[in-house]
Amino acid sequence: MAQVKLAQPNSDKGVKGQRVLVYIALTIITFFCLFWFYILFVNATRAHSDIQLGFSPLPGKNLVENWSNLLNGTLPIWSGLFNSLFIALASAALTTYFSTMTAYAIHAYNFKLKKFMFTFILVVMMIPTQVTALGFLQLVTKMKLTDSFIPLIVPSIAAPVTFFYLKQYMDATLPLAIIEAARIDGAGEFRIFNTIILPIMKPAIAVQAIFGFVASWNNYFTPALIIRDDSKKTLPILIAQLRAADWLKFDMGQVYMMIAFSILPVMIVYLCLSKFIVQGVTLGSVKG
Repeated sequence: MAQVKLAQPNSDKGVKGQRVLVYIALTIITFFCLFWFYILFVNATRAHSDIQLGFSPLPGKNLVENWSNLLNGTLPIWSGLFNSLFIALASAALTTYFSTMTAYAIHAYNFKLKKFMFTFILVVMMIPTQVTALGFLQLVTKMKLTDSFIPLIVPSIAAPVTFFYLKQYMDATLPLAIIEAARIDGAGEFRIFNTIILPIMKPAIAVQAIFGFVASWNNYFTPALIIRDDSKKTLPILIAQLRAADWLKFDMGQVYMMIAFSILPVMIVYLCLSKFIVQGVTLGSVKG
């Protein structure tokens, strides 16, 4: 008996129309997201007097001069870059590794205080950094850790937001059967975590590594409380000092150049880890 296929032209047109609207909306959103970066890099090529005249979509001719003035100024730009890069990379590594380990412990083990620990970590997530800043500063002073990178790196081990995201990702993609099979094969707990869990969690870890890197890179509040030595200051502190300069020495071209200079490492890290973000979206959408 012959089968009759019914055409659905209206349905196909509707799907194509929705797809076109989605593409238009995404194009508009992308434009507005990237437009401000374009303006930033354009202003980095313009002189202070030109910036004061108003908006210009075309680059200026003062790129080399702004860069030269920034390097030959009083601010230690290269040491600030190294300090920010070291702190951000170390913080991102510690945040993702130990948060993944904590999420794995809550996910894979059963113990009496399991629910209490999970709830406690979520409660800590609600406490703003500014509330504990005074006590943190007093502790750092008593431990004689001022002008040190340790208070900026070690506390990143405790990251409730990162833990919560990784825990939810594990619930969606990490079946306990894999862990049990590895234990039956004789693998130790640390070997299971380092050789099995971490590769499975790589997309989620990459996402949180970007967030942790950016959060540490842009952090101005905590370093400003602890760091006094100019050679140990981070880029956000140097940008604030550059913007707070005397109005006779204030140069918007240098400020925009400094901001553009500080954004480039973040863009490089994102481009290196962006492929893992796509994998995370794909894997996280299907529960294992």
